[in-house]
Amino acid sequence: MTRFCVVALSLLCSVITCTSCSSDKKNKTERTVEDDKSDSLLLIYDSKKADKRIDDFMQNLHQKRGFNGNVLVAKKGKIIYQNAIGWADYLHRDSLKINSVFELASVSKPMTATAILMLVEQGKLKLDQTVNDFYPDFPYPGITIRMLLSHRSGLMNYVYFVDRLWKAQKKDESKGITNDDVMKLIAQNKPAPYTRPNVKFHYNNSNFMILGAIIEKVTGMRYSQFMKENVFKPCGMTNTAVYSKSEYEKIPVDVVGHDRTWRYSVVQNFLDGPVGDKGIYSTVHDLLLFDRSLLKGKLISKAWQDSAYTGHNTLVRGHFNYGYGWRIFEGDGHKVVYHTGWWHGFRHIYLRDLTADVTIVLLCNLTNGSLLQLDELFKIVGMPIVRKSAYTGNGDTSED
Repeated sequence: MTRFCVVALSLLCSVITCTSCSSDKKNKTERTVEDDKSDSLLLIYDSKKADKRIDDFMQNLHQKRGFNGNVLVAKKGKIIYQNAIGWADYLHRDSLKINSVFELASVSKPMTATAILMLVEQGKLKLDQTVNDFYPDFPYPGITIRMLLSHRSGLMNYVYFVDRLWKAQKKDESKGITNDDVMKLIAQNKPAPYTRPNVKFHYNNSNFMILGAIIEKVTGMRYSQFMKENVFKPCGMTNTAVYSKSEYEKIPVDVVGHDRTWRYSVVQNFLDGPVGDKGIYSTVHDLLLFDRSLLKGKLISKAWQDSAYTGHNTLVRGHFNYGYGWRIFEGDGHKVVYHTGWWHGFRHIYLRDLTADVTIVLLCNLTNGSLLQLDELFKIVGMPIVRKSAYTGNGDTSED
């Protein structure tokens, strides 16, 4: 073989290899016909084969504890129970359906964290970059993306600060404000932080609102657009979207949030504008698809998932921690990552037992204490009892 032929063959092999690598990387987040077929099979459910123990438990939770919402339980990706229980809108007596779309509240945070880690894995972000790298006038130096992800920034909760400011200035509360608006208000008013950066875990919504703002800065896309193209579509989450009052005059979903006794429905306002800490709307089925996509490495690699599922704070009661966008419980030989949500008449819990491959989704639009009563459900499915941080009796947002 001539030297020319050897060189040509070598170049050809390099091109094929590069094309293959590029194709693999491209296909990682692109949907295929096989993906659609797989997801269709995944979501098949025969109510006649429902786990009767779970059904008895959920009916009891509904009748005696006031649970109102949708529930899904899966083992190894197979749905063993699902149900829609109660009203979507009590005033109009509209019943919930299994594909009803709920405001996820803080269950949005794991998805925001996943988006941030995608950008880190792609080399577009670094965990130790500071907020000032993206917002030079941010008045609290030294706060990194890593601290935001693990709630170690020491910041105040923007929700309370902006709420007081808006009402004091008698602003229009019908139109939502944006993440960028909140960042400007923080820069202008410099509200006192809770503590110094990286001193302790302090859960608050500012961390993930800022991460949402950073996603927009880095990508040049609205958070809603980035999440749709890079998270929801690759996972096949066709009933999931970001709805912000800064983009929509009326949020286009039918499930209404209610107080704990049906006395009133909760009206959305300007605080439904900022996203990242909240703002994602979804279904129990789509949250199962998100779970399976993560397990398949569809969005981020196993190494980055392991980092997200590693506690970055001091253990609480020997079992509880917080990683990057996930609460963590470890006990009885199991590792459970989960998140709760509480916002404007909605309360949820989304749990993934990584050891036993069990997924539980409970989405509620009645803010009572029914989600404090799940011990028996955990026993039925073989998951350790995850009780702390579900909710405090008064709906303390520090446990959101």
